[in-house]
Order: sequence, then structure tokens, then C-alpha cells
Amino acid sequence: MMRIRLIAFLLIATLGTMAIAANRTGQTPSARPPGTSYKAPAFTFNKITDGVYHAVGTGSLVVMSNATIVEGDRDVLVVDSHVSPGGAWALREELKAITPKPIRWVVNSHYHFDHSHGNQIYGPEVEIIGHEFARAQILAGKSQDSPAREFFVGGVPATIKTLEGRLAAATDEKTRAQIEEQLAIQRNHLEGTNAVKPTPPTMTLTRKMTLFRGGREIQLLFLGRGHTAGDVVVFLPKERVVATGDLLVNGTSYMGDAFFTEWIQTIEVLKGLDFDTVLPGHGAAFTGKAKLDHWQAYMRDFWEQAQKFHKAGTPWEEAAKLVDLRGQAANYPAIRAPGITPNHAMRRAYEILDGKVK
Repeated sequence: MMRIRLIAFLLIATLGTMAIAANRTGQTPSARPPGTSYKAPAFTFNKITDGVYHAVGTGSLVVMSNATIVEGDRDVLVVDSHVSPGGAWALREELKAITPKPIRWVVNSHYHFDHSHGNQIYGPEVEIIGHEFARAQILAGKSQDSPAREFFVGGVPATIKTLEGRLAAATDEKTRAQIEEQLAIQRNHLEGTNAVKPTPPTMTLTRKMTLFRGGREIQLLFLGRGHTAGDVVVFLPKERVVATGDLLVNGTSYMGDAFFTEWIQTIEVLKGLDFDTVLPGHGAAFTGKAKLDHWQAYMRDFWEQAQKFHKAGTPWEEAAKLVDLRGQAANYPAIRAPGITPNHAMRRAYEILDGKVK
């Protein structure tokens, strides 16, 4: 009888401990969130300098955005939490092979779904930092209900249906295996994004915040409106490294929330920082400041054409098909024909020109 009571006591104590942990983190201690059925690794951790890494998705798990990892003396700061709780969970788990130090700081470079929808996996021991605008947008449901999310994620069910049709029609084993792998990735992606509970930053800034983690100085800076009204860059002055989110990517950035002329000026302010290496929110890391000039030239070209179409009374939908940015193709070789996709950029330009955006 005493043995039974002891076992019962230990079981109750264990369940109580688990309940406390679940209450702190929002899930049981070892629980995997939905959307984590993938073949590891999900990330490649590209070392930039000691304790600084650029985490880029391998494709086995849809994460959509990059992350920057900054190791301090006792803990780790991560820039951006990806498109789903599954993506954030995979980063946290795989990061354990790089450092045993816990994640204590997460920075949302901006509010968009592909950079903030992993926030929910972090418990109260982790501070999520973002611009006050990012917090307001997430609280208002704008990260979940946005044209950008619909464009980039809304088509996943149709993609799954197409792959299922291709699988049914496939005859050879190699093709079937390839389609099955693609199908598994997309089904997992849908499961992960369906599990999102938009979670806002717990700490905000308006202009600047500086963290000192041992000998590491980490500056969080709002340089002006651009990609959104609340883009934060993370600058490591000693290491001469800057993580830019989507304010500057290795390619063309989404412009559906853009402030075009202000963005050009914000990039000019960014040029004033003393850095050598850029860790963008999408695409590979790069060195130098030439891409800042390229992006300014692209936006100037787009904005000048948008103004002409608007003045001529061309509907924005038609203008999005006619805008010709092939003059920028030397720096953006993916541009091969007139038109811009998604067309949200032209709609945004017309909203600004019509005075609907302040």
C-alpha cells in the first residue's frame, strides 16, 4: 500500500511540474508544434564571424525568411521567427548544435507573417522585440490578414491538389518519389501555417535600443519608413555586420506596404552605418554597399513610371502589367519582361498618389 501511495505521489508531482512548465511556455516541455514533419536539417547556419550566424532554410521545411543568430556571453538573440511555429521550433532545436546557450531575445525585423509567425513558441523567459508599429499591426491581425500572406501562402491548398494530381498520374518510381517529397513539404507547410496564433512583441522601440551581452554590443535601429512603417535593423558595430530584414534583401523586396520615396531616403541613412556585411531577410548574405545603390535605382525607376501611369489615368491593374523595369535587369536578372508580380506594389503606389496613405 505504501508503495502504491509513493508511486501516486510521484506521478502527481511530475504532472504538477509539467503543468507549471506548460503554463509558462504555452505547451508541454517537449511538445513539437504542428508543421514539424520534415527531414532535418531545416537550416544551414552560415558562420559570419565568431558567434554570428546567418540561418538559411534548406527547403526541407518551408520557413520563408532567413534568421540572424547573435550569441552573447550567456544567451542568444535571434532576428526573425519565420512563417510558422514549426519553423521557429526547428531553428531553436537545430541551434543547439551550434551553442548550448538559450534564446532569450527575438527581434521581429517587421510585422509581416514570414518574419513573425513563429513568435508563439517562446515563453515568458524570452523577450520579443519589435517596433511599436509592428506590435500594433500584429495585435490588429494585420500579419494574418494581408494581401502578402494571401499571395504567398493562400495558394498552398491548390499546390497540394496539383501535386496530388501529378502523383496519381506519375508512372515511374523516381518521379513519384520526387512528387511525394514535394507533397509532404507542402502538406507540412499548410499544417504549420494553420497553427499560427499571431503573437506580438513584448518589448518595443521607436528609434533605438541597445543591448550589451558581455562584450557584444547589439543596436536595434529604426532608420525611417521603407518596406513597412516599422522596419528594424540589427547592427553589430564591432563586427561591422547589419541584419536588414526586408528593408534590403538580396534581390527585389515586396513593396505592397512600401513608402517609396521614404524608403529611398532610409536606404541612404543605412549607408551611413559602418558595416561590411549585410544579412538580409531573404537571399544570401553579401558584402559591400553596392546593392543599396541598386535598390534605390530600382525604386526610383518604379516610382517615376507609377506616377506617369497614375497621371495618365491608367488603372493600377493595367499599370502593373505595363511597368517596364528591364532597365534594372543588370542588377536584378530575374527581370525579363514588363510587369511586376505581385501587383500589390502598383496598387500601393496609387494609394499613396491618391492620398490614401499618410
